[in-house]
Amino acid sequence: MKIIKPSFTIETEIDGNKILKHIEKVGRTCYKSEKRITDESAALFVRNILKNGHEAVIEHWSITVRVVCDRGVSHEIVRHRMASYAQESTRYCNYSKDKFENQITFIEPFFWDVNTDEGKKKYDLWKNVMEYTEKNYMELIKSGATPQEARSILPNSLKTELVMTMNLREWRHFFRLRASKEAHPQIREITILMLAEFKRLISVIFNDIGGEE
Repeated sequence: MKIIKPSFTIETEIDGNKILKHIEKVGRTCYKSEKRITDESAALFVRNILKNGHEAVIEHWSITVRVVCDRGVSHEIVRHRMASYAQESTRYCNYSKDKFENQITFIEPFFWDVNTDEGKKKYDLWKNVMEYTEKNYMELIKSGATPQEARSILPNSLKTELVMTMNLREWRHFFRLRASKEAHPQIREITILMLAEFKRLISVIFNDIGGEE
């Protein structure tokens, strides 16, 4: 059994300045103000269209991200319908095979403080269930069950890999919902990290969205 933390990788090569210039070129079509484009005009233009709520313009650029999370979190992610997804399939992936190191990988729950007696007790209970699940999954496979049959005992904590593509407007919507204090703690855990990176790469488009606190 392997226990890991959630993670993400931005698959799209991001040049923030190039993205802003593209959006400006598209957006100025609405006003026929292309002649006002300069080497320095893109950031101000995009900032103003966001301020005015003209977010349809930023739909003209998409970003793809690979997310490693648990199945429970992935179920929340795929509720965002203005997106494209490709996800690791428990129907076809046989975790008893060498490419999975003959073991099941689970995502570590972060909300129990193992340095306290109460937190460690909860974590140990969780870990025992994961070990029991892995053992019985492998037994089912050995008994002739197919992966799509054996997956019926796999829990929400199972690690999954998800590739998601959204346009910039949908990414803003995603971060507003999933980085907020009202979001589930585990989806918020990974989303806050993603949002911080998006802010670093394209600050003009994402700096007005909270989530760090």
